[in-house]
Amino acid sequence: MLSSEEPSGGLERRRRSGGINTHQRRHLLRGSFPPPQGFMEGETSWISHPIGNMASEVQEFEPFSEASVEVDGTRTVSLDVLLPDDLLERILAYLPTTSIFRAGCVCKRWNEIVKSRRFLWNLSVTQSQKPWYFMFTCNDAAAGYAYDPVLRKWYGGLDLPCIENSNWFVSSSCGLLCFMDNDSRSRLFVCNPITKEWKRLSDPPGGKFSDYSALSIHVDRATRNYTIGVVKSKQVPGDFFRWDLSIHVYNSMTKFWATSIKEILAGWRGGDESVICNGVLYCLIYCTGVVGNTEIRHSLVMYDLSTRSSHTSLLRSSIPVPCSLTCGRLMNLKERLVMVGGIGKQDRPDIIKGIGIWELDKKVWREVSRMPHRFFQGFGEFDDVFASSGTDDLIYIQSYGAPALLVFDMNQKQWKWSLKCPVTKRFPLQLFTGFCFEPRLELSP
Repeated sequence: MLSSEEPSGGLERRRRSGGINTHQRRHLLRGSFPPPQGFMEGETSWISHPIGNMASEVQEFEPFSEASVEVDGTRTVSLDVLLPDDLLERILAYLPTTSIFRAGCVCKRWNEIVKSRRFLWNLSVTQSQKPWYFMFTCNDAAAGYAYDPVLRKWYGGLDLPCIENSNWFVSSSCGLLCFMDNDSRSRLFVCNPITKEWKRLSDPPGGKFSDYSALSIHVDRATRNYTIGVVKSKQVPGDFFRWDLSIHVYNSMTKFWATSIKEILAGWRGGDESVICNGVLYCLIYCTGVVGNTEIRHSLVMYDLSTRSSHTSLLRSSIPVPCSLTCGRLMNLKERLVMVGGIGKQDRPDIIKGIGIWELDKKVWREVSRMPHRFFQGFGEFDDVFASSGTDDLIYIQSYGAPALLVFDMNQKQWKWSLKCPVTKRFPLQLFTGFCFEPRLELSP
């Protein structure tokens, strides 16, 4: 629902009001960033204007006789009328995402500004927004609460488009979400969860109803084009030892799918975890238990999307996980590959004794942190699975059995509980899950 309306109407209104002269406007509109596509001739970005330089120009504004009104014998002037669109855009750009939506309801002028192409483009350059976490309120619906770590607030009533229930596959990147249904595993949608814009993609190759599937999306922040990877794994008919693994890649520029590689894995199968990072698609594979060493239950395979070579052996170049994990979650944190995993007990590997975070440095796993025991105890009893998702510098972890949410900051190496989620557990077997995403207004599928 992003508007393609040009912001030139606001400039014309300011010319008619007589508030600033041509010399002042020439200085206010001087910028160093190139304008986005579709700008009218003469329009520029307002990113680079220093606040200090602008103050002297504001003092030279001529009085607005038509902007003043008399209330109870006192003549007042509306500051909103005095401000040119350029300055008002800069002020509105510092608001949180949810406040920008409310600002659009104030008046027609503000609504035109927050929906204009120039405002949305400049917003993407100036606004630094921490990723939110979306928690489903129930298992059979797509509604839930979103957590803002900056304001430490939960926002309710957020309905996701396209997705039908919480067991769908979800992947996020730079403000866009990709959904894939859990039945046929061929219905794919891309959407912006804030603006509710969405589109359905054509079905990926490889047929429907694969035994295991993994989904990943990556948005190029410069071009805003995106790449989607679907990894499918099927058991070879009549053979419990061998599994067929294929990687299918969608490009938003060409709007076509391509099957990049097919390989038969012996003693290993694909799973439901993959991520695209620095032009490489990573996927966790799982030991089937019919090979000699069953202590290492996971391994990491990688496929370079830039070369698209079909002669590379995925299994031969795989990287073992750092220790025996009960589960593993892959995530892209500023183009760094990070894995979160549950560390099983020695005698009972299906019971988690702790949770660790590792970063892949070339082909070596480097431990970043382990969850302190006091936080681990705060979750109550863990089983062998939990929800974990991360982007930018934040990693979110929650148990499937409770709505408690823990946040780890990669920069500060700090663990912190989120504000208590308003979702309550209604019955013993209720499951809680979610994912994180960047709330952005300017991205469109």
